[in-house]
Amino acid sequence: MAQGHGWEGAVLRLLRAKDYVFTVTGAEDVTASYRRVHLTDGGMLAATGVHPTMWVRLWFSHAGKPHQRAYTLVDPDPATGTFSLEFALHEGVASDWARTAKPGDTVEATVHGTGFENPDPAPTRVFAIGDPASLPAINSLLDALDSSPATIWFEGPTAGLPFRTDPTRHDLRESTALVDEVKRDLPDLLRTHPDAYVWIACDTATTRTLAAYVRKDLGVPKDRMHALGYWRAA
Repeated sequence: MAQGHGWEGAVLRLLRAKDYVFTVTGAEDVTASYRRVHLTDGGMLAATGVHPTMWVRLWFSHAGKPHQRAYTLVDPDPATGTFSLEFALHEGVASDWARTAKPGDTVEATVHGTGFENPDPAPTRVFAIGDPASLPAINSLLDALDSSPATIWFEGPTAGLPFRTDPTRHDLRESTALVDEVKRDLPDLLRTHPDAYVWIACDTATTRTLAAYVRKDLGVPKDRMHALGYWRAA
């Protein structure tokens, strides 16, 4: 499969990435701009296992050229070989595919680069910073670190989105000026919870800005934070 995926596929092949074909079993609109697609895994989960915030690269063709986009698995079940993917809909080839996905459709995928290790010791607080693109990963993170209360800064409206937060343990903050609000609030919160775990997954530019701030200005150790750009603004 990857041989048809251009130079990116060639690089992933050299890195021993594994390729699979997923098959759509159904789809549903969560909101007008957020869609969930259900799939079978083509044998992937039995081969790779499952870990929190696990993601895959999907391959799409646009104007005759291959494009890959990464998505977090939702409710992966190795016993049945099934999972779902959630799409924050906007302009783009991946969203176009998700809008029309129907049972029997297939999509090629590559697994490489994904990984997660629970912070040790367990944090007394989790600080998560994300947006609709990283919502599935936020849910997976909170489930994995379910012994730790959390504060979540979320860029954009939250109404109708499938958060798996518990209002008694999770402080969900709808942010309109994400970087400014995190810089305003996070220092005091870290003083209260010096062993916290900071997790950042926004667009690439925002992630870089906040990761540098958390690491350099606030002095959070590398093993107590994770930062990954989930998409690149056009």
